[in-house]
Amino acid sequence: MSKKLKLIAVLGILLVILLNIGILKWHSRGGAAFTGKMTIRSDISDNVQIFYSGPENAYGESTSTIAGYPAEGQKIGDDCELEFTAGSQTEFLRIDFGAAAGTWDIGSLTVAYGDTVDKIDLEAAAGSAVQNDIASMTFKNGVLHVETKAGDPHIVIPVELAQTKAAALASTQRADWIIRILALLLLDGAFIAAFVFRNKFLTLPIEIFENRQLIFKLASNDFKTKYAGSYLGIFWAFVQPVVTVLVYWFVFSVGFRSGRVAEVPFVVYLVSGIVPWFYIQDLMNSGTNALIEYSYLVKKVVFKISVLPMVKAISALFVHSFFVVLTILIAALYRIWPSLYTLQVLYYFICMFVFGLGITYGTCAIVIFFRDLSQIINIILQIGVWTIPIMWNLDMVPAKYQFIFKINPMFYVINGYRQSIYGHVWFWQDLKLTIYFWAVTAVLFVIGSVIFKRLKIHFADVL
Repeated sequence: MSKKLKLIAVLGILLVILLNIGILKWHSRGGAAFTGKMTIRSDISDNVQIFYSGPENAYGESTSTIAGYPAEGQKIGDDCELEFTAGSQTEFLRIDFGAAAGTWDIGSLTVAYGDTVDKIDLEAAAGSAVQNDIASMTFKNGVLHVETKAGDPHIVIPVELAQTKAAALASTQRADWIIRILALLLLDGAFIAAFVFRNKFLTLPIEIFENRQLIFKLASNDFKTKYAGSYLGIFWAFVQPVVTVLVYWFVFSVGFRSGRVAEVPFVVYLVSGIVPWFYIQDLMNSGTNALIEYSYLVKKVVFKISVLPMVKAISALFVHSFFVVLTILIAALYRIWPSLYTLQVLYYFICMFVFGLGITYGTCAIVIFFRDLSQIINIILQIGVWTIPIMWNLDMVPAKYQFIFKINPMFYVINGYRQSIYGHVWFWQDLKLTIYFWAVTAVLFVIGSVIFKRLKIHFADVL
């Protein structure tokens, strides 16, 4: 083993040790979801909205559940059971009684985590609740009777949830250790496998590293020549993304009157999510056709064709860097200032880079034999932009179905960009999603590399 490889091995071992320590010290943010139930009766038809909040006593649409009264199949005056969700840090429940004057009777109010249930003391709530546009509130015969005025009638009830919080904590600690063990097995197993089968696994990375100067030169040339025939040149590389953002902003902000999403201005939410999508879209389209575009190089025996997808990935980086800076500036205009969390954009870019490159190695090899793949990828990308919460908020989807959208690895990247720019959450705080993303990415990269390696001996003949 050469000195260079020994140094890389030592650095790799040190990195793995540090990551192991980090995983062992990791703990989740306690984001367990509680299920609440409220039995309610009224003499009017209106919406009921239930918010939950932690110690900060702040309320937002993303932390609320709205339901109509009476429920479907019921009539005014019937008892109706409403279900809602609450977070594990809940200390206050706010109940909004529509907008019209009326009478409302709350028969019971409970919050549960699994089989553990906390029953809210409605008699105590009658004496301690904060009231707004409430004519009167009394507790009698086990029922909280509320008479509301027109406007914004609501009450805020302090809750303790001692039993459910204890059950959630115990469950979270068990889950944390399971996640830690899986993360350690995945990390250490991947490192051992990479070392044992280094001749197979490291062939492609080594080729890329050895030809790094050629890659950057070709990438720079690729970016410049892409628009060489037009009057405005590389200016067009920035026009289409800007126009796309402006169209989406106009449709949703002006047409649908979208205000703040996830507690930030819609334009910040939109741009921070769509910028990584622009990159993966550019990489998938150009990278898939890289071998066809550079067919004259593929036919040369001495040329390392494995660097061509990397050329496209680096070429797309020039435009992406500009839009990342633009996103940070737009956020700053709304007083969302850069912080240490913003540096995570580099990490999430690496995630997206490796994920996209792994897929591209497979698609650029297959498209030579199946040219329709380019059109299929275009369709997938057109659909994909709507299946990820880029223009819309994931909180619109019931919590039990949100995992469906998180299956797409690009959700991790897009959400990561947002957490870096305005969410102020470190990537290791959601270790489950991080493990899932890197596991899927590793599998896709290995599959893409194997396909490329198996088919490359036929490239020159087919082209």
